[in-house]
Amino acid sequence: MENDDAGMVEAVVPGELAGERLDRAAALVLPDTGLRGRRRLIEAGRLLVDGRPKPAAYRVRAGEKLAARIVTRPEGEFRASDIPILFTDAAYAAVAKPAGLHSAAIACGGGQSLEALLPDIFPGREAMLLSRLDRLTSGIVPVAFDAVAGEGYRRLENAGQVAKTYLAVVHGGIASPFVVDFRLDMADRAKTRVGRTADPDPLRHTHVVPRRTESGLTLVACRIARGARHQIRAHLAASGHPLVGDPVYGRGEGPRLYLHCARLESPVLTAAHEPPWSLAEAARTVGSDALGKNAEKECE
Repeated sequence: MENDDAGMVEAVVPGELAGERLDRAAALVLPDTGLRGRRRLIEAGRLLVDGRPKPAAYRVRAGEKLAARIVTRPEGEFRASDIPILFTDAAYAAVAKPAGLHSAAIACGGGQSLEALLPDIFPGREAMLLSRLDRLTSGIVPVAFDAVAGEGYRRLENAGQVAKTYLAVVHGGIASPFVVDFRLDMADRAKTRVGRTADPDPLRHTHVVPRRTESGLTLVACRIARGARHQIRAHLAASGHPLVGDPVYGRGEGPRLYLHCARLESPVLTAAHEPPWSLAEAARTVGSDALGKNAEKECE
């Protein structure tokens, strides 16, 4: 095992671990991190197999090199001033989470979280998150200032009175709107499994509307209600349109996941926030990744 100054820990898969799941084999490079923590690092694209991200269920092969990037975030990398407040009143608020920041605090050196910054964002107020975004996803996160308000928001969600609109860039051309209603299995998995039967609960469906197509990519608006872990990422990938930059359900191009919660509507709060990226930027990212892969093939 090697450990360099850049925070990379590497190990070669021995023969006796051939065929083991990546999240379990990752103990070679992360011996002090539990299974759940290893899955989170895999999901975040911080554990690579021969230089490429792979899903937690990937079966490793003897001789493959596992590399984990252990990130020690300096104090103050994200500050309260980096978090725009989009809406606030006596009971609720909405803030814009940047990509690269966890919503809630996690173990295993996961880095800073929005949750930990709430006392500085709203000094003197007891603030609690009402929903979470993946670390790689940016956009709107609602907040409540007391438990009663939080319970009220949950009731609205369960009644289908909360609508969230995400903007995403996906692979492939999409000509008309469609709905993805596949069941999602999130039980004890870093990667959500998509079934092939319809979920009878309409609050678990993903409504997809194309906005614009460029260079084989489409900017889409995805509308969800209650939402589930990785719902949009898993649903779009299962529909043949993985998100650009997704290291778990897609191809992992570039450093950014092109997914942003752009609008939240409910009886108690409404907020909007534009994404920090564009369709043109995504097209350049995919083009650069393709050129890099072609160069690798020419050198083989």
